[in-house]
Amino acid sequence: MKIAIYLIYALLPLLSFAQVPGKEGNLEKTIHGFSQERLQRIDLLLQQYVDSSWIKGAAALLIHHGNTVYHKAFGVDRIKPKKSLDKDAIFRIASQTKAITRTAVMMLYEEGKFLLDDPISRYLPSFAKPRVLDKYNEKDSTFTTVPAKREITIRDLLTHTSGLDYAQIGSPQMQAIYAKAGIIAGFSKTPLLLEPMINKLGTLPIIHQPGEKFTYSLSIDVLGRLVEVTSGKTLDQFFKTRIFEPLGMEDTYFDLPTEKQHRLVQVYTEDKQTGTVMPWADNTFPNVSIDYPINHNGLYAGGAGLVSTLKDYALFLQMLLNKGIYNGHRLLSRHTIEIMTKNQIGDLSLGDDKFGLGFQITSSEGNAKLVLSEGSISWGGFFGTTFWADPREKIIALLFIQQWPLRHSELGDKFKVSVYQALL
Repeated sequence: MKIAIYLIYALLPLLSFAQVPGKEGNLEKTIHGFSQERLQRIDLLLQQYVDSSWIKGAAALLIHHGNTVYHKAFGVDRIKPKKSLDKDAIFRIASQTKAITRTAVMMLYEEGKFLLDDPISRYLPSFAKPRVLDKYNEKDSTFTTVPAKREITIRDLLTHTSGLDYAQIGSPQMQAIYAKAGIIAGFSKTPLLLEPMINKLGTLPIIHQPGEKFTYSLSIDVLGRLVEVTSGKTLDQFFKTRIFEPLGMEDTYFDLPTEKQHRLVQVYTEDKQTGTVMPWADNTFPNVSIDYPINHNGLYAGGAGLVSTLKDYALFLQMLLNKGIYNGHRLLSRHTIEIMTKNQIGDLSLGDDKFGLGFQITSSEGNAKLVLSEGSISWGGFFGTTFWADPREKIIALLFIQQWPLRHSELGDKFKVSVYQALL
């Protein structure tokens, strides 16, 4: 009996590519727990969007229990000269940078550098005694303020409940105030250092009382500066030595090396009237440069500054699914991962879902509407990249596009459905 049990365990790894009986008694070919036949529906979906000229290209990666199930690219990278999109191309991941910055913050939290409910002004003094915007004059962008009821905490920043807003994409009032002060969202055309920008940001009003609402914001750029102050390293140095090198992330950068710049994907946009997809132009979005990874602007924006690949970002997500460890390196403890991936905003609204210390968290309501398991973590980036990690099913999935705006953004949800419909 014992010998039979040992044989079963010995054969388990070989069953990943086994054929399993179907409902009608036929054999269904599988790869790491997914139907090979049904995985082809991902091909059809992505190719349909390319053929319909809704996007120029897309690349996708699917991992299950640490095994690569799907890794393909469709369409083109560049039109002239024509170049097919490569599955190992380098993409601007924009706000997917935020999850990495938050990981750095939690690493320093574990080292005793601070507590999550410490006021940020203890480490960045310009944020002391915050004031909330009261009245705003659209004619000249002058304003009045009232004192905040309390200080902004590190937890407020991690959860986008600080009261800060977003430059270029936030409320009209705060966009104007930030623009007048030279505050930008990270895609800088000209040299700009993180320290003076964040110091200036701390002197400006916030849009609501700390902890009162969820407002997507520059909070994570502030946390990038917190990492620098409490670690004694620039944000790019901390990322490289403490996260990228241990995890084997070889193609993730703020400042993309010259020898890898040929792999950086072209960004596209849409004609507002016709929807025609065309290469991004300098005037596509005011004060936003798609050259931020290669123009040496010096801005290590913790909220939006990185480029990466599907494979590299999957390594980061695998570390999270592994409860903080990958490649023999532990970045975070199991308990820290647990608090990062649970609801941290209480009854505040984020649609059907909630927010942790770095990710959107799929709620039971969100699970009822779409296919992600409850407790899955997810987010995306300005230029069309998106990811999720499902701890229940041990799934990591990424879909990378380089386009803004994306009129047919439903592709992201259709991709989710196409992944889970192939899961056995």
